Amino acid sequence: MAGLKVDLCGITIDNPVIPASGTFGYGYEFAELYDINILGTFSFKGTTKDERFGNPTPRIAECKSGMINAVGLQNPGVDKVISEELPKAKKCFCKKIMANVSGFSVDDYAYTCEKLDCCDEIGWFEVNVSCPNVHGGGMSFGTDPAAAADVTKAVKKVTSKPVIMKLSPNVTDIVQIAKACEEAGADGISLINTLLGMRINLKTKRPVIANKMGGFSGDAIFPVALRMVYQVSSAVKIPVIGMGGVSSAEDVIEMMLAGACAVEVGAANLVNPFACRDIINDLPRVMEKYKIDDLSSIIGAAHS
Repeated sequence: MAGLKVDLCGITIDNPVIPASGTFGYGYEFAELYDINILGTFSFKGTTKDERFGNPTPRIAECKSGMINAVGLQNPGVDKVISEELPKAKKCFCKKIMANVSGFSVDDYAYTCEKLDCCDEIGWFEVNVSCPNVHGGGMSFGTDPAAAADVTKAVKKVTSKPVIMKLSPNVTDIVQIAKACEEAGADGISLINTLLGMRINLKTKRPVIANKMGGFSGDAIFPVALRMVYQVSSAVKIPVIGMGGVSSAEDVIEMMLAGACAVEVGAANLVNPFACRDIINDLPRVMEKYKIDDLSSIIGAAHS
């Protein structure tokens, strides 16, 4: 029997496959398609202090081997997530859930995490300091080590649950920012969020997306994500979650060899809603092919 279980910041999960925030709603939407308890966990839709409508449309642009989105953190706000979304998720998912949180100030992050901390369903906080689709928040914290550290410290003060900082690839030195988060008390790092990209409509000669630019995701960014996971996992002692262009069981193995203890799947869910289920079901076959008995044993193996 293949050993799929891994440890994520002190919590054992059945396998390392996690649907990424913004691509899996609050879970119950996908539970209509298959039993989502097959997942290691899932990271729910990015949640902020107050309700957000998001960016104007159009918000999506297709690309070769990927897509660009500028949804802009549309969500009902933390109070409705607690009162409406989490109870619905709990009915179809019996494991701990990862809470993805974003904000426009350090106080915003702390407020939202403190509100969610009392929810038994929450196992981890994934603190998004890397969203390229909002103005005045998100990525502005993730491109400066001191600002990322400030958010980390503020969140750590209000929760006893593991805090995983989600970092942006749109920086010169992602290792410096990861180390700043670690020194500020982060329990883990997740990376990468989307790259910043755009498309132009040849007929109108204007940007396709109303926001002009957005987050580029999909298969094309996998080598960049893998490189950054390798670099960061070499530099920090806390767990790393890898993501970015993951769409197969082979990609999961490659991310873990680079140093990831768990792997998030994003854009692939939007193309195939069964992507995570299919990846998990295929992992034992791929492990047998490459003579892997236990996934935990290969974490960071490419470094040796």
